[in-house]
Amino acid sequence: MDTKQYTYADSPVGPLLLAGSGPAVEIIGFPAGDRARRPEPGWQRNDDAFPAAKAQLGEYFDGKRQCFDFPLQASGTPFQLAVLDALRHIPYAATRSYAEIAAAIGRPKAVRAVGAANGRNPLPIAIPCHRVIGKDGGLTGFGGGLETKRYLLDLERQHAPA
Repeated sequence: MDTKQYTYADSPVGPLLLAGSGPAVEIIGFPAGDRARRPEPGWQRNDDAFPAAKAQLGEYFDGKRQCFDFPLQASGTPFQLAVLDALRHIPYAATRSYAEIAAAIGRPKAVRAVGAANGRNPLPIAIPCHRVIGKDGGLTGFGGGLETKRYLLDLERQHAPA
C-alpha cells in the first residue's frame, strides 16, 4: 500500500485536511467536530499535492463552483458507496432527507443505515453529505459540526442560481 500524502486547503470553516495515496483525494477532513481528521502516523506532508482539489474548494467557498471534478476515490462497503453515489446527485443548494436517500438507492427501510453511511463519508463537501437533513427539515449531525453544516447550506443558498 502506498503511503498517504496530505496537505491542507484553506477554507472559511478552517483548514481542510486533504489526503490520498495517489493522484486522487481519498479524505477531506474538518479541523473540528465529531469526525475531525488529523494526519495519521506515517503520512507525508506534501503541500504541492492535490492542486485541483485545493483550487476547486477555493472556488466553492467563493461561491463560484457548484460541483467538483477533481480526482477523488471514495471507500466503503457496496452499501456505503451506493449512499455516497446518491449524495453526489443532490443538486447544489438542495437538501434531501435520509428517507429520500434510502428510497433513491432502493432500500427504503434502511434509513438508519443511510444515516450511518452518510456519517462515514470520507469526502465531505465534494460528496455533499451536508445536504442531508432530518425528515422534519431540521439539521442533523454532521462530522464537521452543525455550525459548519449550517454554514455550507447557507453558502449554497446564497450563491444558488435563481
